[in-house]
Amino acid sequence: MFYSKKFRKFNEIKHCFFSRKGGFSSGVYKSLNCGSGSKDKKINIDKNLKLISKKMSVKRNNLILMYQTHSNKVKEINKKNYKNKIYADAMITKIPKLALGVVTADCVPILIYEKYNKIIGCIHAGWKGAFTGIIKKTIFKIKKLKSNNKIYASVGPCIGKESYEVDFQFFKKFVLKKKKYKKYFINKNKKKKLFNLRKFVTDQLLEMKVIVDQVDHDTFKEKNNFFSYRRSTILKDRDYGRCISVIRII
Repeated sequence: MFYSKKFRKFNEIKHCFFSRKGGFSSGVYKSLNCGSGSKDKKINIDKNLKLISKKMSVKRNNLILMYQTHSNKVKEINKKNYKNKIYADAMITKIPKLALGVVTADCVPILIYEKYNKIIGCIHAGWKGAFTGIIKKTIFKIKKLKSNNKIYASVGPCIGKESYEVDFQFFKKFVLKKKKYKKYFINKNKKKKLFNLRKFVTDQLLEMKVIVDQVDHDTFKEKNNFFSYRRSTILKDRDYGRCISVIRII
């Protein structure tokens, strides 16, 4: 389990970036796989999510997860819709009894806390979501709720800059959108570049005047701690698990 140093100073919230350890799944999903979109046994995923709920001190039905599609859709969770299926890649809420969770396997989990008005949020920031504005849309939505705000974000474990190899088509897509995006890439060889996803999402938060800290771990390199879509693809595994990151207001 991994924690934000800044968030741990706030007594009114509870959070955790969970590792892959300590759960009930086996094989490629060993052991705390929380990805309902995986092909893991449903009974094991349910056990894992019940364990997470217990650690976060909420009822299982109050651990809210999203159906994530690498979109830029942000959803505010309220008393009327929290039992519905949430199709989004970011959520925010003011409801104390709810815990918001995001599952990842190389993408960036971002946990959000707005201090003055007690608003929490989580973001699933893969390159597609970050590229199309998921981060800025989430922060705008929080600011729209209350004009007087102080927003903190913790950028969790994700694929590191030394591990994220991309081709020139990927690089070109970014640079054509904004020339300044060139700074997020370095050359690996004549055909490949390396992409700094962590810095890409962090800079977007900073541009929105968010106070940011890092839980800086490379999900690709740290096989014992994290699931990784890219690593599983390279190893030709049949599937991959997902880690979960959760935040709640106490």
